[in-house]
Amino acid sequence: MKFLKIAIFLVSVTAFAQNSKVGTIDVDFILSKMPELEGVQQQVDAYGKELDADLKKKLDAYTAEINNFKENQNTMTLNQRKTAQDSIIAMETDINQYQQTANQMLALKREEFLQPLYNKIGDELEKIAEAEGYTQIIQRNGNLIYIDNRYDVTLAVIAALGIELKEGE
Repeated sequence: MKFLKIAIFLVSVTAFAQNSKVGTIDVDFILSKMPELEGVQQQVDAYGKELDADLKKKLDAYTAEINNFKENQNTMTLNQRKTAQDSIIAMETDINQYQQTANQMLALKREEFLQPLYNKIGDELEKIAEAEGYTQIIQRNGNLIYIDNRYDVTLAVIAALGIELKEGE
């Protein structure tokens, strides 16, 4: 029985291989040639400047706090000195966290601005893949970008396992 399953699988794979047409795409190259990319870069730069302005405010406040501490530490009580030092440490932590968060936010914003370009590329890719009979398109870095759903065996495996899907799944 196990041999029969393997034989059926091999026949299926062979049939798939005979009916498949695989292509490649370099999305990053296409993206770099799109005239809209300049506008995206300007949006990203503007957002980066906003984040930098917020960081500068935090750094200026931090510098002022340190200078205030240096100027007044000799006249501070031990308790006041401890409070000022704790405040400086909290500001340092806040600045470090802000820098990490800002880098993540900038990357997310860049992806958000690029999404319409990716969608545009994807729409054209799908049209070309269907017109040219491609079953799969692989990005040059090895990621599968497009697959003809007629060759997706997910539902067949689910059915073979006896799993029932609800409508819309």
